[in-house]
Amino acid sequence: MTFPIYVMIVVTVFAVLGVAAVSTMVERRLLGFLQDRPGPNRCGPFGSLQLLADAIKMLFKQDWVPPFADKPVFLLAPIIGFLCVLLAFGVVPITPSWSIASDLNVGVLFVFAMAGLGVYSVVLAGWSSNNKYALLGGMRAAAQMISYEVFMGLSVMGVVMLTGSFSLRAIVDAQTHMWFIIPQFLGAVIFFIAGIAETHRLPFDLPEGENEITAGFHTEYSGMKFGMFYLAEYAGMAMTSALVTTLYLGGWHGPFLPPFIWFVLKVFLLICFFILLRAALPRPRYDQLMAFGWKVLLPLSLLNIVVTGAVILLRAGG
Repeated sequence: MTFPIYVMIVVTVFAVLGVAAVSTMVERRLLGFLQDRPGPNRCGPFGSLQLLADAIKMLFKQDWVPPFADKPVFLLAPIIGFLCVLLAFGVVPITPSWSIASDLNVGVLFVFAMAGLGVYSVVLAGWSSNNKYALLGGMRAAAQMISYEVFMGLSVMGVVMLTGSFSLRAIVDAQTHMWFIIPQFLGAVIFFIAGIAETHRLPFDLPEGENEITAGFHTEYSGMKFGMFYLAEYAGMAMTSALVTTLYLGGWHGPFLPPFIWFVLKVFLLICFFILLRAALPRPRYDQLMAFGWKVLLPLSLLNIVVTGAVILLRAGG
């Protein structure tokens, strides 16, 4: 069954918003379980209405703009970040019949282009706030995101070499008989670690280090402007999970269940793993984060490319 593209666009936008919102509730409940505490349990049965309470608070909280801020840029920054994540979802093939632009033959490059534009969001937010903590958070975020984009791009090259295409749909189709997590396990690990750094999730939330720089690039934000940063982070977490599913876990492929169920199940489990990392790992120092990227992930990602190329050449020669 083929759906009109405008229907897919509207449904995908609301689905991303819904997943980002529900992820906050899932995170609180799961963290409560992992840390042996109740979690949200006051608002509705078992805390089921906590999400609604958060939404009401965010919508009606005073939306204040500091008088010392650069107002146009200050207002534009969260919009850029959220739009970049939404646009990236447009090339992700969810099922064989549900994808907005998954036939784009440069789908992988489009995702990285949106990730690159997302850097402007945090940099402009930090600069326009005219606050030293926000500026420091923005600079941290820029260095972290640009650096880890390098390792993320290099890690996915093994998949591109095996498939011979930058199309995400072609990559999913190539995993009909074997998921790329098997021949590209090292690349998958590097990609996932880089994805954590790209979305500023713990343990790599250095741009928002509360005990060091109060809240980083969104220190001066409140109301729905802060809400857009908040939703963009969780949407980015879902986007990273969707990309790992598409590139390494076979996308919608799987036995018995419908394709949509397989895709959603894989993404949900990866989101839960994101949350588990938050409960289990401490935050490193910023210099340790950058050294780990350039001294460990970069050599490993280059090694993955060399080994993959050698295997492809050996097979071709045989």
